[in-house]
Amino acid sequence: MESSLYLPVKRFLEGLGFHVKGEIRGCDLVALREGEPTAVVIGELKLTFTLDLVLQAVDRSAACDEIWLAVRASRRGRGREGDPRVRKLCRLLGLGLLAVMASGKVEVLVEPVPWRPRRDPKRRSRIVEEHRRRRGDPATGGSTRQPIMTAYRQQALACAAALALKPARPRDLKPNAPDAPKILLSNVYGWFVRVERGVYALSEGGKAALVRWASHLPA
Repeated sequence: MESSLYLPVKRFLEGLGFHVKGEIRGCDLVALREGEPTAVVIGELKLTFTLDLVLQAVDRSAACDEIWLAVRASRRGRGREGDPRVRKLCRLLGLGLLAVMASGKVEVLVEPVPWRPRRDPKRRSRIVEEHRRRRGDPATGGSTRQPIMTAYRQQALACAAALALKPARPRDLKPNAPDAPKILLSNVYGWFVRVERGVYALSEGGKAALVRWASHLPA
């Protein structure tokens, strides 16, 4: 699975001074390095080098400073990542290319070179905001077919955990969930019920969510 590549690539980028988190707004991983401006690196993970991987990188290029593609190293170096044409393509597009060994070692096959596509500041800011708002690193990059633990879901769980104790008003939940008023009002997941004006309690769906996401509940 692509998620098996996540930790080796995360360690590689952390070694370059970045703070890495997985599954940020459709990106397998996002790495930030604080500065003026903040350096933003996006990583995409695939077991093999494919056209879809390249297309993903091109789509995300306007929202970051660098793109790193990471693939599993093939046995005896006979995979597509060893094809000189693939490396040339990465250089032409300004993409970095990493090969992840079975041991977890990461080999740099192509360094990302300066390439300046048209920027998308709004998309970039949403990615940075989601990275900064998440508590810890709750989603493994490359994971599929399961809900992503976003910053919004983390706050919704904080609200649910508090309401499991007793009904409360949104303002009472704001210390642990700054967006509590919006979360309770929109009730995206159906976890909350209004018991009286301005007072909310936990629904049956909310109780089930606390069981399902028990490992992600705030301490």
